[in-house]
Amino acid sequence: WLREYHVDGIRVDAVASMLYLNYSRKEGEWVPNQFGGREDLDAVAFLKELNEVLYAREPGIVSAAEESTAWPGVSRPTYLGGLGFGFKWNMGWMHDTLRYFQQDSIYRRYHHHELTFSLMYAFSENFILPLSHDEVVHGKGSLYRKMTGDRWQKFANLRCLYAYMWAHPGKKLLFMGSELAQEREWSHESSLDWHLLEQPEHAGIQALVRDLNRSYREEPALWEVDSDPSGFWWLEPNDADSNVVAFARASADGERVLVFAANLSPVPRPAYRLGLPRPCRWRELLNTDSAFYGGGDVGNLGAVSPDPVPWHGQPVSAEVTLPPLAAIWLVPE
Repeated sequence: WLREYHVDGIRVDAVASMLYLNYSRKEGEWVPNQFGGREDLDAVAFLKELNEVLYAREPGIVSAAEESTAWPGVSRPTYLGGLGFGFKWNMGWMHDTLRYFQQDSIYRRYHHHELTFSLMYAFSENFILPLSHDEVVHGKGSLYRKMTGDRWQKFANLRCLYAYMWAHPGKKLLFMGSELAQEREWSHESSLDWHLLEQPEHAGIQALVRDLNRSYREEPALWEVDSDPSGFWWLEPNDADSNVVAFARASADGERVLVFAANLSPVPRPAYRLGLPRPCRWRELLNTDSAFYGGGDVGNLGAVSPDPVPWHGQPVSAEVTLPPLAAIWLVPE
């Protein structure tokens, strides 16, 4: 597959079922290893050798593990005791995030830390944030169908989810059809519903994904230090009553900075004071409520200027408008 067909990488499914002898087995249905533990030593040795051979023979490829437990060092090199995968799917982030976005807005304050908990372990592995085929098949419904609210709120929630995903540490995986907000779940028996792009809401989702990808490439703060906490800090992780989260990302040299803020309630938050790391004018790089994406065009007229008021642990702050069910990205001018 790698040498003859030139695929970019290999993803190994259900790695947890290989690593543990007692996976989905009751007491008495499995035999411990030679040291009395539940680890499948043969499977561990096989996965290590697999990754060593893959990276030695085909430099530049990627190997990823769908591993749903807390097994340490899945994406650590084998010479440091890891399994040697290049990346690990962040299944915890996926489950928590989708569960949050399925909650009605009135109940989200009680689920607030499902949005923030992933940062407790985000830097322990080289993570991929997966919104994969597994989430849109077998009766689970499309990502659009998972969103709460009426049609307008579903699209707004989906736009906000994507902006949050692209700003969150970790590489991105978005299964085909989700970039145009396909309404029915995916089926291998038919093509994607391309005709949906004739509707402005669906075309807006596609335009947003395009702009997210463009901004992602152009902003090293979003990807240079994905696996190091030095490139991330919280601004507001605890405002559950307002359904607001905010954080900052930085490039490896600290020169490039991006501030993310999201309002996960269906009402706008005008004059919301947001801490900013630099005393300069901040440009609104992205606003998921923009009319270009099918939103209501609530925003900050393209930029905000800070006041000399320390806030959120930052030297200055600004009163910003947070659109309903939307996220904004700010960068210094």
